[in-house]
Amino acid sequence: MRSLRLIYAFLFMSASLTFAQQPATSGIFVLHKFAQPIGKETYSIAASGDTYTLRSHFLFTDRSTPVSLETTFTAHTADMLPLSYAAKGKSSRLSPMDDTMTLADEALLVSANDKKTSVTPKGPWFMTDGYSPVAMQEQMMRWWLLQGKPAAFTAYPSGATVHILPAGELTVEGHLLHGYTVGGLIWGQESLWMDEAQDLAALVSIDAEFDHFEALRDAFANDLSTFISAGVKNNLSALKTLSASARMRPAKVLVITGATLEDSTGVAAVKDSVIVMSDGVITAVGSKGKIKVPRGATVLDARGKFAVPGLWDAHAHYEQVEWGPIYLAAGVTSVRDVGNEYDFITTVHDELDRKADPAVGPHLEFAGIIDGSGKDGKRARSLGVVIADTPEQAQMIVTKYKGAGAKQIKIYSSVQPEIVKAICLAAHAQGMTVTGHIPDGMTAVEGINDGMDQINHIQYLIPYLVKPTLGPDGKPIRTADVFLDVTQPKAKELLDVMKQHHTVLDPTIALFETQIHTKPMSELEPGLDHVAPQLYAALNSPAAPAARAHAVDNRWSLFPAMVGAVHAAGIPVIAGTDQAIPGYSLHREMELYVQAGFTPLEALQSATIETARAVGVEKESGSLEVGKRGDVLLLDADPMADIHNTRKVWRTVSAGAVYAPGALWESVGFKP
Repeated sequence: MRSLRLIYAFLFMSASLTFAQQPATSGIFVLHKFAQPIGKETYSIAASGDTYTLRSHFLFTDRSTPVSLETTFTAHTADMLPLSYAAKGKSSRLSPMDDTMTLADEALLVSANDKKTSVTPKGPWFMTDGYSPVAMQEQMMRWWLLQGKPAAFTAYPSGATVHILPAGELTVEGHLLHGYTVGGLIWGQESLWMDEAQDLAALVSIDAEFDHFEALRDAFANDLSTFISAGVKNNLSALKTLSASARMRPAKVLVITGATLEDSTGVAAVKDSVIVMSDGVITAVGSKGKIKVPRGATVLDARGKFAVPGLWDAHAHYEQVEWGPIYLAAGVTSVRDVGNEYDFITTVHDELDRKADPAVGPHLEFAGIIDGSGKDGKRARSLGVVIADTPEQAQMIVTKYKGAGAKQIKIYSSVQPEIVKAICLAAHAQGMTVTGHIPDGMTAVEGINDGMDQINHIQYLIPYLVKPTLGPDGKPIRTADVFLDVTQPKAKELLDVMKQHHTVLDPTIALFETQIHTKPMSELEPGLDHVAPQLYAALNSPAAPAARAHAVDNRWSLFPAMVGAVHAAGIPVIAGTDQAIPGYSLHREMELYVQAGFTPLEALQSATIETARAVGVEKESGSLEVGKRGDVLLLDADPMADIHNTRKVWRTVSAGAVYAPGALWESVGFKP
């Protein structure tokens, strides 16, 4: 203990001379989720002898659920050596927390959710547990600055290695703020800003549910969009450095030779093919004997490989910039984001779309999300801050999204039924299509008849396609045995309406499989064993107990059966994930489609040309044809022989840039 104290004291003496002002001993942070204010955190610091104690009260309400966390932290005043930490409550709706840490001599006694351990810290270390409370991130930053900005340190109780890097300056509300990216405390990068007095001004992060989370000191409460946009740019810059080894030097003319070409249009495969692209666009494609390799071109020898179009994820939520390398590593070269923070997604969109020096990630199209206030008028169930409760608001929001580059509008669950038609009319008038949830109080047929072009998630079709079990009184009852029945009149009504309106379905059944299953999750999705450690526990959902296995299997069987019925009726189905297991679930979605009766080609088309058509960009993406973007997935095995082979990614080519998947996975903490 004495050796630790001497080191801390020396560093404090050398660093404290640079402090311009005394840090605040109390404060209020306004907490946000999806840019919507949802609560506050208040904290205070009190000295006692040669130690001080921080107490924090963290409280917000997320979609009607209160989340409260009480934290106490004690450290030496002179050198900030941590002595004890206790956090009890929840860090999100689904994340209980009961952590204590105590430094005894030179051992750290840790109790985290009833698991007790003892460790002897080596090198720089600090006490804090994830993104919350915000006051502890402020303490961590003050400690790090005091120690002379160590290149890495250990954060307990997780034992994670944390890296902090400078990320430029901002002047906000007349204050000069120093930006930093923080890696390792959560999965991916956080961005935060400290003022000259060592007070944390803003934090842009991800919560324990992996949703957007922001915290602003109350003096900066009106500057959220500034911090979100700056955070995106900071994190993308840090990510580019991490993933630099994954990308070949870009070539003006790239030629891929030798692969068996399967372009997703349905024509016969071309063996020993040549694909020529210039400035990221395909200029020639065909068999070796018919296509000439331009002089001076960079040639990628793909003999023995299989070339298919780069994949589309039709239901993405680009919550963090780290999704960019994940998508590319999985062979996904284009995504449709269907609901995100306005400032976040528009900034990511612009950064990925930069021609000279784009950020690391796939091509991005997005649907601008619109929700309603909810039936109680208090936004208790609404998502985000883009709210339309009148036709006039709907028109204004659609126009704003159109100007920002959105191709679609997404309707969310709390939009009032009478506003759905107004949104659809406004979107169609501006050449946009409408996708989304079927809002509360509406049916799928009503949503389609009011103008919705597409439906997200299969569950909105259940009332039409699943045969109810009736009790003696003729009313539906809950039972373990449920069945698909496409012959019933309401099923015919739905399928006829969908065909008449050319409705597109985005089922996301791989997402539902992560929630409804009787086998270990890693058996269904082996990619689970490759995710970053911070994600594993949250994504490894438990299998249903044996007593419920029959009911769960019966219920799950409905999902692929419904997708098969829609596909058999000739209705377009597009493959999307809604995240689920990052990077892997798009492959699982296609595998489930084959189980549902698709051919491997049809499953591949659902993640290529069909999605490009649904987004309205089929002239620039979705197949390997002249004039389209140079997005190519090179595989080690033939996906037409076995759809599981789409997982066997050798190289991903995105707009002519070539990426090696292993280094991309590693850049975001995944195992290749």
